[in-house]
Amino acid sequence: MKVLITGAHGQLGRALRAQAPAFWQVEAIDKGDLDLTDAAAVEAKVTSGGYDLVLNAAAHTAVDKAESEEDLALAINAGAVGALARGLACTGGRLVHVSTDFVFDGLSSRAYRPDDARNPISAYGRTKASGEDMAGPGALIVRTAWVYTAGGGNFVRTMLGLMAERDELHVVADQIGAPTWAPGLAATLLSLSEKGASGIYHHTDAGVASWYDFAVAIYEEGRTIGLLNRDVTIVPIPASAYPTPAARPAFSLLESSATRDLLGDRPPHWRVNLRTMLQEEKTLG
Repeated sequence: MKVLITGAHGQLGRALRAQAPAFWQVEAIDKGDLDLTDAAAVEAKVTSGGYDLVLNAAAHTAVDKAESEEDLALAINAGAVGALARGLACTGGRLVHVSTDFVFDGLSSRAYRPDDARNPISAYGRTKASGEDMAGPGALIVRTAWVYTAGGGNFVRTMLGLMAERDELHVVADQIGAPTWAPGLAATLLSLSEKGASGIYHHTDAGVASWYDFAVAIYEEGRTIGLLNRDVTIVPIPASAYPTPAARPAFSLLESSATRDLLGDRPPHWRVNLRTMLQEEKTLG
């Protein structure tokens, strides 16, 4: 099977490359290989490539920057997705596209189901919602949240750097969701792909957390394994005390029972995967 992975150098892209079945003929590309803002070039790439499957792990993920460059974010997060879908429609291939909890407004009192109405409150969320629409009815769309992995650019590694330098950190405590370890997300994407799934599914690690909870766990687990060697006080603050250009959903927990029922599995609690990631981070030095 001939497979194209976009966003190959990102957190998820690297995990997909590492876990791709040996019998797949994989071509992995990143922004240096193909300009995703050039829809014609993207469509031509897919049409001429004869891919059976495209795993789209590429995205404009700079949430705050998207507020001032929404056109660029739209071109990457939606325009490129439409181009991939059009190319695959010509060849009969399938599209697997990764989306986000940011398509929701955060006002729900329960975990968001795949069929819940979207109402994005940021430019990033709007462009990702448009990307879902552009993927087409035959695509597999998997929404996720709070993605991290060893060696990547993410909240965990940011916190580790700050904890190595500062005695006190203030972290938002009233935004609720669930962290997602990139290798676990990759495994779900590959399993859903192999089952030929289409439509919208959700994947995060098990459990619930605020950013404050996540930061406390990073500190505690990091101290336990000797990755952190100093005392740090972590202070919970409201999001209003840490204003950002883009609004974030206050509650973006994703309900993933349909995913788990189809695959017959249950992901580990987010703290279990965090321990694994921190051990890997320690090994990386």
